[in-house]
Amino acid sequence: MGIIKARKLAHDYFKLDDEGRVESVSRAVDHVDLDVQEGEFVAILGHNGSGKSTLAKHINAILLPSEGTLLVDGNDTKDESKLWDIRQSAGMVFQNPDNQIIGTIVDEDVGFGPENMGVPTEEIWQRVEKSLKAVGMWEYRSHSPNKLSGGQKQRVAIAGVVAMRPKCIILDEPTAMLDPNGRKEVIRTVHGLNKSEHVTVLLITHYMEEVIDADKVIVMDQGKIVMQGTPREVFSRVEELKSYRLDVPQATLVAHELQKAGIDLPDGILSNEELVAALEEYRKGQRNGN
Repeated sequence: MGIIKARKLAHDYFKLDDEGRVESVSRAVDHVDLDVQEGEFVAILGHNGSGKSTLAKHINAILLPSEGTLLVDGNDTKDESKLWDIRQSAGMVFQNPDNQIIGTIVDEDVGFGPENMGVPTEEIWQRVEKSLKAVGMWEYRSHSPNKLSGGQKQRVAIAGVVAMRPKCIILDEPTAMLDPNGRKEVIRTVHGLNKSEHVTVLLITHYMEEVIDADKVIVMDQGKIVMQGTPREVFSRVEELKSYRLDVPQATLVAHELQKAGIDLPDGILSNEELVAALEEYRKGQRNGN
């Protein structure tokens, strides 16, 4: 069994009138099946309102299913007695690090979670050191978070989650408020944790370039999973992605347009390096008369 397993998961939002009566019901997640294996890096894509953030909040039991079930490390999120275990297994990182950082000094902030878990003091500081080093922020341990850049703040927020030693980290558009350099810092950090610490990662994003190194990509639309596969498999279906109002990586789009113009290139090109190599192969073939 995977570390995260959803079966027929559904979630409804209710709009109430002034007297507290249900005025309308909106289904945000619609009978989703999901199976994430331990150690996987899974990216979830979708247009605004597709249900991806609602799905993320279920994994940490911030929201509970209207229908169906969600198991996190074997624990049913609807079982209140398992809430503590679920939130120790699955840590959340949100869009705005300012909403997640509460300490006045970086190392104190990272140690806040383990302290509230009852971890012994000596082990707390061991975890703080290891977590800050893992995200490349150890040299800033005595700084005020207010003095850090957006990317640095987000890395501190990630360190705070890592210090609690979850098996899985869910990142809900963690780079949405960052500049390009900050986005690269954060994504590089998350990939490093996935590889070195074997932390399962669910990354929710609308930046296509952030998902090309994921193990699996899931596309959501109107609360349903409409596509899934490796990045190469998913991004080979450019026109289908466009129908869901999604972009593709820039190199993928250029390759797709060149294909339409009659240039024989492979499907699923993901990076500039792959595009250059494919064009070089095409050029050699043309030169040799193939």
